[in-house]
Amino acid sequence: MRILHVLNHTGRLNGNVHAAVDLACAQADLGHDVALCSAGGDFDGVLRAHDVQVFVINQARKVGTLGGAFLAVLRLIRSWRADLVHAHMMTSAVLAYPACKLAGRPLVTTVHNAFERSAVLMAVGSRVIAVSEAVGQSMRKRGVPASRLRVVLNGTIGSARMPKPYPEPEVLDHPSVLFVGGLHPRKGVGDLLTAFDIVHRAAPRATLYLVGEGPSEAEYRAMVDGMACRGAVRFCGAASDPRSYFRAADILVLPSHADPAPLVLSEAREGGCAIVASAVDGIPELLEHGRAGILVPPGSPDLLADALLLLVQDPQVLASWRQSSQFNIERMSIARVARDTLSVYAECFEHGPLQLKDA
Repeated sequence: MRILHVLNHTGRLNGNVHAAVDLACAQADLGHDVALCSAGGDFDGVLRAHDVQVFVINQARKVGTLGGAFLAVLRLIRSWRADLVHAHMMTSAVLAYPACKLAGRPLVTTVHNAFERSAVLMAVGSRVIAVSEAVGQSMRKRGVPASRLRVVLNGTIGSARMPKPYPEPEVLDHPSVLFVGGLHPRKGVGDLLTAFDIVHRAAPRATLYLVGEGPSEAEYRAMVDGMACRGAVRFCGAASDPRSYFRAADILVLPSHADPAPLVLSEAREGGCAIVASAVDGIPELLEHGRAGILVPPGSPDLLADALLLLVQDPQVLASWRQSSQFNIERMSIARVARDTLSVYAECFEHGPLQLKDA
């Protein structure tokens, strides 16, 4: 197949971008002709290294720019002779939909963040992929018919973004509790800090490492300054390759209030961390509904503290949950994501060969 992916940019520290880049590279590795158009970014070199053709089209949300971007996408679909277009963000879907209609190509969209009100725009696809069953349920409630909606659970193991060999592990104090993600309320960082203050009183040797950045960092630093655990919390900043932390940490904690299908969970599972996470959205699916990690209700610092104490106070329990993180882990591979996605693509041609308009 000739597959054209469309997204706003290819910059780091964006889960939508990470998933799209992983998928494009995996499809090219399987022998398909793959191209990706965006405004460009950090991963263009990775894409080219996997024989993904890179086209730069500015998709900024300005009236004049969007008009030019639409024409550029339409020309690209025709000149590159794409069999199918796959859009990963709202702006790219809005641009690709009329272009695909005019060019006579099917459009597939992926819904990454169903909690965003504008996610309903992703319903324009011939097939709409949800990154977890929870996202699929959300989109069905918004009116996307089941006949066009498919679930392809996120996975990252084998990602082209991650260079080989593995990086050396960080030097961390133990027992170590790790958070990797954006520092903002949706990720439940405030709940984590409250919970860890409880943990610190019972297990003062435990250390919390916060890897990430975000708009609430100053607020969280001020919060920690007023807590008993302030000497045991480390703000580490963002990491382009967090595997060095996953390999070193004892526990990965993700106390999100909303999280459709966070890639960090498959990355932490691959690294062998014990995992404690909120039972919200797609998180239970990524943790095999509690077989691969401890699930706690979102917004419950006391219960989160109980789960963390269970691990930091008993080395045998910690070792058991680290082993449990490997349960059914092969399902977390990007190769499986690529296969499942190609099966969705095939449905777009189930009524016979696609009749392409002249280039």
